[in-house]
Amino acid sequence: MIKLFLLSGFLGAGKTTFLKSLLEHFPDKKIGIIMNEFGRVSIDGPILESDELTMIELNRGSIFCSCLKLSFIRALNEMAAYDLDYVFVESSGLADPSNIAEILEVVGVESPEVYDYAGTICIVDALHFMEQISDLVTLKRQIECADIAILNKVDRVSEEALLEVESVIVSIQPKIRMMRSSYFNLDFSFIEKGIDQVFVPELRESYNTEDNKPKTIMLSYQAPVPQGNLIRFLETVSASAYRIKGFVETLEGRFQVDVVSRTIDFAETEKMLEASTLVFLSKVGPQIIRVVDQAWKTEMGTEMKLSN
Repeated sequence: MIKLFLLSGFLGAGKTTFLKSLLEHFPDKKIGIIMNEFGRVSIDGPILESDELTMIELNRGSIFCSCLKLSFIRALNEMAAYDLDYVFVESSGLADPSNIAEILEVVGVESPEVYDYAGTICIVDALHFMEQISDLVTLKRQIECADIAILNKVDRVSEEALLEVESVIVSIQPKIRMMRSSYFNLDFSFIEKGIDQVFVPELRESYNTEDNKPKTIMLSYQAPVPQGNLIRFLETVSASAYRIKGFVETLEGRFQVDVVSRTIDFAETEKMLEASTLVFLSKVGPQIIRVVDQAWKTEMGTEMKLSN
């Protein structure tokens, strides 16, 4: 049977980086990935894609919402046709997996004796967790449904702060197993050995619905821009977005951009889309369009295109 893992974690916690490390650790294993992103254009998929990897991308919503739930079930059934050792499902950062039991039941009927549900791994951003947990229902739900929590970015947090994060996590899910990580230099043996006492959470209605689907927009531009101006632009709009990510070309080079809270990361890359592209997941609803447009005019003053 194919071992099926669900990978959760809030926006920018490091889910895709975890998968990249895992693929490097298991070069001889046959692994399939279902990648779920809220935006119209996939940013995380190109980071992982290779000729050897079986991957299905589901964009524009959450796989636990009615808008994509059937597509998710079809993707799992499609993966069942491949000769794989593992399937990892990377859910979007605002996913609420409370209805995973219903999805597993349907897949079990349509593709019987194919999947062995091996548990849910939640990647926790130790740097921003305390800020996020106070006002995000979906993050709490992710922890409630998880078997393992991997605290990432521990090198950027004090021991006292880490203990506080761990205390809050245990208060939400007392049976959870915790691991600490910096750049996912981990002992991955738990993937092969399996997680002790995997549980499927009691079925609840997912918080992910069409009505509360967050607003996402995409910005694209053609001509390279000064990196300093782009950073100032991102600093201006970051307070209005849960997450900003993409691939950009600047006068100083090509970069993968990742913005969580007010933390802005640029990583050199050779990967690019057809144009420089940034995806914004809004904290402020449709108002994000005006915020981004005004900030671009102020800091950049060059031509760009905004789309849903």
